[in-house]
Amino acid sequence: MYLFSESEGQHKFKKMNLSNLKPAVGSTKNSKRIGRGTGSGRGGTSTRGHKGAGSRSGHKTKIGFEGGQMPLQRRVPKVGFKPINRTEYVGVNLDVLQALAEKHSLTTIDFAALQAHGLASKNDLVKILGRGEVKANLEITAHAFSATAQKAIEAAGGSIVKL
Repeated sequence: MYLFSESEGQHKFKKMNLSNLKPAVGSTKNSKRIGRGTGSGRGGTSTRGHKGAGSRSGHKTKIGFEGGQMPLQRRVPKVGFKPINRTEYVGVNLDVLQALAEKHSLTTIDFAALQAHGLASKNDLVKILGRGEVKANLEITAHAFSATAQKAIEAAGGSIVKL
């Protein structure tokens, strides 16, 4: 493998090996050297102030401690509950399917068609919901259907297929 460098308009390629690896320019900073004498400007108390627990070694505050003020995680109330094994569906309504069928003159709408037209992504589960109405005779394939959507599709002469 080769390293590319440009100097004065000339292109150079240097062979890359362990001896000439460097971090990107600006990605590293020197740490503050503290406690190295008064002349350094960071001697004496070494940026820790005078006395108290904060000046001693081994001192650390609790996570979320805000100096005695009520911490954020205790100020904000607990709200709601989300079951751990809930299945999340992406909802697609009947009026959207009808518009899709009219626009692209489709008779079958499956998961691939929904994906191609941006209504679902590859790892989504799709549920057909009952808002709107279907006029066309469609064969619709999805992971789940609401009861009203199922009735409306079958009333229009269409059929459903559950994945």
